[in-house]
Amino acid sequence: MKIDLPLLHRGKVRDIYDLGDNLLICASDRISAFDCVIPTEIPNKGKILHKLSMFWFDFVKDIAANHIITGEFSEFPDFLKKYDYLDGRAMIVKKAKRIDIECIARNYLSGSAWKEYELYKTVCSMPLPDGLKESSKLPNTIFTPSSKEDGGAHDENISFEETKKRIGDEAAETIKNLTLKIYQKASDFALSKGIILADTKFEFGYYNNKIILIDEIFTPDSSRFWEAAKYQEGKAQDSLDKQFVRDYLEKIKWDKKPPAPNLPDEIVKKTLEKYIEAYEKLTGKRWQ
Repeated sequence: MKIDLPLLHRGKVRDIYDLGDNLLICASDRISAFDCVIPTEIPNKGKILHKLSMFWFDFVKDIAANHIITGEFSEFPDFLKKYDYLDGRAMIVKKAKRIDIECIARNYLSGSAWKEYELYKTVCSMPLPDGLKESSKLPNTIFTPSSKEDGGAHDENISFEETKKRIGDEAAETIKNLTLKIYQKASDFALSKGIILADTKFEFGYYNNKIILIDEIFTPDSSRFWEAAKYQEGKAQDSLDKQFVRDYLEKIKWDKKPPAPNLPDEIVKKTLEKYIEAYEKLTGKRWQ
């Protein structure tokens, strides 16, 4: 839907509009994989991302301040209420200056981390013990930052020392500590709901010279959710997140270069089911 506002940025999933002093962030139904936007949308996906992010921002607000002003459509200014599309998928937020580091917390060996470990016994160049398997729980949660790239460029894993060089020692230590604390609180809660939070990623920004949490948090787009009852070390997990789409794209041997292929109806349906299941298990609410 066309929103008659200045479009500041169109991300892979989110559209960001300028409201003057604040921003409007709208979660679309687009889905991305391997840094490419897939042509096929997942109906209502944006609403699930929005509701989960609002749930989690509130849950960890004792650890980190965030950019939320309101995510309730009923509280939006009147000039926005003509856009029904925004209802349940958009939030008005503070205009923070983004820190160009993607902050990743990992507590299990999966995805690109597992592939690196297989080759070098490291993750993001950090040495790990021998004998770990795919999906093994790590001895400790680790912080693995990556660069935050715009314009379709691939984010690149970087060391903590490189992070310090890019944003300064104090800011690097702050985002690392916040990432690990936020992850630990959410991970403990998720496990109480039968969900293993294997890894996740955050973004931070400056607002009034303080570092705050921005973007989205703990959604199936930004996290790996595994059902604890089905967890088995030594193999890939049947996850409640977009890994399902990545697995399909790997299976059809897509070369991971644009244009991305369309998704068949059964993959769209199953992906939506996984997102809804994650929402319901974590929040304890029925998806309407």
